Amino acid sequence: MQKSNQFQYPVSDLIKNRRSPRAFSNQPIEPAKIYSLFEATRWAPSSTNEQPWLYVYATHDQTELWTTLFDCLNDGNKLWAKDAPLLILTLARKNFSRFPGANAHAMYDLGGANSFLSLQAVEMGLQVRQMAGFNLSKTIERVRIPSTYEVGVFIAVGYPGDPEMLPERLKLRELEPRERFLQQEFVMNKAFD
Repeated sequence: MQKSNQFQYPVSDLIKNRRSPRAFSNQPIEPAKIYSLFEATRWAPSSTNEQPWLYVYATHDQTELWTTLFDCLNDGNKLWAKDAPLLILTLARKNFSRFPGANAHAMYDLGGANSFLSLQAVEMGLQVRQMAGFNLSKTIERVRIPSTYEVGVFIAVGYPGDPEMLPERLKLRELEPRERFLQQEFVMNKAFD
């Protein structure tokens, strides 16, 4: 599988500047910027405009809820997420709200809304890192998540920080250039053989 750290074709500066950092400044995020993050998710597309996402968030100064979310993370994520001024837990409603039945596209729609949130963050000078490294059963129990929701990912949000503050192995990964598969590895203009 071929990779490159160069953009092959023009893309938006928001995409070029999006990162998934582990180094966050402890600078608080202004409430208006937090509201703008969630406003961006409001305008994400979804199957039948269902908008099945739900976000539980806490700022670092909301100690009890922030700690509840933080304690659900795996130890590897706790190493750096401790500095993130904003933690978000993402959820998707399993069933449609307007008619009976399971929404098979709810998690897909949640991922799209999370992408809108990520790009809005870049627009405002913030960065996000989405995390799948967490304890699912602890999350459901500690946050008291109803069975009508499926847990997506956790998201850490903040202003970029100093990679020198990270443990050595994470600092090296933080400073490496981003690489992505070349289009020829995942784009087809034909049916499967």
